[in-house]
Amino acid sequence: MLLLYSLFHLCIIIPPATPLNFRFPSITTELNADIRTYRDADISDEGLQLTPEQIWRSGRATYKEPLHLWDKASGKLTDFDTSFSFIINSEGRQSYADGLAFFLVPNGFQIEVASAYCLGFQLIKVSTSTLCVPMPQKIGRLIFLMAKKIELGLEWVDVGFSASTGLYFERHTVTSWNFSSTLQIDQGTKKALVVGLSVGLCVLVVGLALVGIGLWKKRSRAKEEDGFIFDLSMDDEFEKGSGPKKFAYGELARATNNFAEEEKLGEGGFGGVYRGFIREFNSYVAVKRVSRGSKQGLKEYASEVKIISRLRHRNLVQLIGWCHEKGELLLVYEFMPNGSLDFHLFNGKSLLTWAMRYKIVQGLALSLLYLHKEWEQCVVHRDIKASNIMLDSNFNAKLGDFGLARLVDHEKGFQTTVLAGTMGYMAPECVITGKASKESDVYSFGIVALEIACGRKPLISGPKKHKQEWWTGFGTSMEWESFLKQLTKNYVGILMSKRWNV
Repeated sequence: MLLLYSLFHLCIIIPPATPLNFRFPSITTELNADIRTYRDADISDEGLQLTPEQIWRSGRATYKEPLHLWDKASGKLTDFDTSFSFIINSEGRQSYADGLAFFLVPNGFQIEVASAYCLGFQLIKVSTSTLCVPMPQKIGRLIFLMAKKIELGLEWVDVGFSASTGLYFERHTVTSWNFSSTLQIDQGTKKALVVGLSVGLCVLVVGLALVGIGLWKKRSRAKEEDGFIFDLSMDDEFEKGSGPKKFAYGELARATNNFAEEEKLGEGGFGGVYRGFIREFNSYVAVKRVSRGSKQGLKEYASEVKIISRLRHRNLVQLIGWCHEKGELLLVYEFMPNGSLDFHLFNGKSLLTWAMRYKIVQGLALSLLYLHKEWEQCVVHRDIKASNIMLDSNFNAKLGDFGLARLVDHEKGFQTTVLAGTMGYMAPECVITGKASKESDVYSFGIVALEIACGRKPLISGPKKHKQEWWTGFGTSMEWESFLKQLTKNYVGILMSKRWNV
């Protein structure tokens, strides 16, 4: 048996990314955790035994951690040095087995050895072969040392040994193993790469942020442009002649204490109404803030400004101004100290006198006469109800809220439209056909008149009752007593029956 020592240096030019260094001066069973064995390979106190003394056997062993062979970022390969001691024992036979090889394989690569001979794996290897050399009383084995530049695209590889016996058997034992790889990656390059990636990432993030901001601004600008177009097209029409003026949003926000809750006068489907003080007029106003959630908000806003700004009558709520800025639609009306009629009918602490009730109905009738007959065009209000009738300091009735109003030629008897109005006040034909007319406004007026007389809502919870039932009960049933309880002390029955005869 002859102990031979082999040392060779493989040079593969490149700076690696991660060093791999270890020294095993003597391989024993203590290294079972550091060296992984496969097939017939095993570790004993004699060393790393790759093959047993049997034919057709093979074994393989690798270090537990992979080697970073190629740095993808720089495109360079790793330099490494390895040295190991091994014993090939043929038990004095003249025929020799297949030998032993040091190899590099892709990380995690599984070598399938179909037959235990020939170490010509398709991988990086340094092999040893045997040769008879005349020497005094011994046979020597010559190890061919190999150094070669290898072109690879593998980043991580496993390093280790492989051996096989084939037709003849011999023992292949590795007794020591040292390995070291050098890291000579240019730190400047590495830093430049890190900086480059960081800068690139920052640029990407900033770019995406700028794109997002740009899209947001574009959409905002588009909305503003839409508003501006609306502004230009409507301002010219709104400002024709004398009458309502355009307010700045900031002025109305200051007037209403930034639309404070304590300044709110009421709330409806269209939005809220706030009390505000305009220094220019030195008086209070009512600011209607159209709800952004209103489906017909913009349409109703434009309709109200265009129609009511041209109307002049003592029994119509006067429109003082308007504003459409910052996505807000605002209407400014004269302030009605006594609020809306419905408050006094249903929520007021004191009841209206019959003289007041008659005065209110008369004022409402005069407003409808003006809208239907006396103005240049016929105005169909379409939403006459107690909450849309405002009362000034002297309890004069003033009809307001022209958001659903439509202009109709006097010759036309009706206007085809979608269903609009408030249930309980709408004429039956409007519900069925969707056609509003002067007559449907008069029907709503009649409902309000009964509402004023009875002090009851057209639709009430509990058992269903229509206003006609209340009027039929007037003077003929016990409902008469409920009337009397709601009347003031100066009630005159004869006057009431004449004036309210329907």
